[in-house]
Amino acid sequence: MITRYFYLTFLLFVLITPNAHAAKAYFAGGCFWCMESDFEKVKGVSQVISGFTGGTLKNPTYNGNHQGHYEAVEVIYDPKMVSYQGLLDHYWKNIDPFDDRGQFCDKGHSYLSAIFVSNIEERKLAESSREKVIQQFPGKKVVTPILETSTFYPIAGDESYHQDFYKNNSVRYNFYRWNCGRDQRLEEIWGKRVKH
Repeated sequence: MITRYFYLTFLLFVLITPNAHAAKAYFAGGCFWCMESDFEKVKGVSQVISGFTGGTLKNPTYNGNHQGHYEAVEVIYDPKMVSYQGLLDHYWKNIDPFDDRGQFCDKGHSYLSAIFVSNIEERKLAESSREKVIQQFPGKKVVTPILETSTFYPIAGDESYHQDFYKNNSVRYNFYRWNCGRDQRLEEIWGKRVKH
């Protein structure tokens, strides 16, 4: 009787809990508006949250102090639909891995690219994917680091408008993206493999 009760409770939890099988991954690739837009196109990704990570400062803000942090995204995904390897493959083709000053028109520490790993398996896959990029471009230096995951701070409060900016302000977002030269540079590096 008790076993059946726990089984039914677990089954009910799985059925009514959204993203019951969801996993999370963390990436920095310059403007989080763009990273959010790029990852939300991936089948199996249910949500992409814009924020900050990588620094020691607590509760960083966009307009205030976010020193030491990267603009980053938390990617919530279903590993049954898309693997972590699939996310890595998508990530590389949406950044400039050679820019040590930022990404595209955005320069400064907070706009640097980075992969944040949460465990040994993620590190192994991330390092392997980085090595493939290095081999693909033998004359260039890949500067994107692989770092340990630290506290992720979602964009919040008065700055919440950054979340879903590309959906809610599509004209401004598309002008910014075009003016920043992001897609032009991505095609220059990756060719037709880029999916905007």
